[in-house]
Amino acid sequence: MIRTHGLYATAWSRWQDYLMLTKPKVVALLLLTALVGMYLTGQVPSLGRVFLTLTGIGLAAGGAAAINHVLDRHIDLRMARTHHRPVARGRIETQQAMAFALLLCVGGIGTLWLGVNGLTAWLTACSLIGYAVVYTVWLKRATPQNIVIGGLAGAMPPLLGWTAVTGSLDPHALLLVAIIFTWTPPHFWALAIHRRDDYARANVPMLPVTHGIEFTKTCVLLYTLLLTLICLLPWVVGMAGWGYLLGSVCLNLRFIQWAWRLKFSPDAQTAIHCFKFSITHLMVLFIVLLADHWIDYG
Repeated sequence: MIRTHGLYATAWSRWQDYLMLTKPKVVALLLLTALVGMYLTGQVPSLGRVFLTLTGIGLAAGGAAAINHVLDRHIDLRMARTHHRPVARGRIETQQAMAFALLLCVGGIGTLWLGVNGLTAWLTACSLIGYAVVYTVWLKRATPQNIVIGGLAGAMPPLLGWTAVTGSLDPHALLLVAIIFTWTPPHFWALAIHRRDDYARANVPMLPVTHGIEFTKTCVLLYTLLLTLICLLPWVVGMAGWGYLLGSVCLNLRFIQWAWRLKFSPDAQTAIHCFKFSITHLMVLFIVLLADHWIDYG
């Protein structure tokens, strides 16, 4: 009985390590934005189409995250936030993790290609390469603007959801991409401020390391102001109604409040609180956008 219990415990621990490779919380947020993109098309997708789309995007995103674990394993060991990751700690061998990652990537792209459409599969593949290769291998180590340029890959899911339903590109879908693209820098720079010493120790040229914390705080504030304007555009172009406008304004004013506090009256935890709120901001913003879509304004 003790031996059986130990085997179950080992198997469960192994499963948790492989799940950690996929960054499930990040993938869940990506899938939410993809789902919203699907329903904002004006068409009602079948449950089968929704399932295949989210499965394909989720597998590809999880695979890209696992590749990131492998390629960043040496950096991860030097950072308090990531030193416990399974590849960095050797709980999963590099070859096993990469095989798992490639299996997820192939499964995801294949699901989209065979079950959804070629455009969505190609765009997902480009996003995967953008994050797992261009950002992780090159941008992250090359420039303090890494998260600005590389953020485009993480901003793609609502476009993928849109193309999964329509099979074509649309300016409204690109507007959803623009929201996430603008949201990414203040979101990640708030974390980078909190973990500035970690990034310096790992020789990663994040903005607080190369240009200082005060400059980065200013950039966070300016980007939240820009984000507020970008978030108004769905209402301006008639993509969303008054419910979205009200929700968007409230969420962005709160984000600005956090950014203002970070710049002018911070304490030791302000940056990480700002980072955590940014996650709530994006999640609730897209939920409000989806809910507004179903409101009949007469």
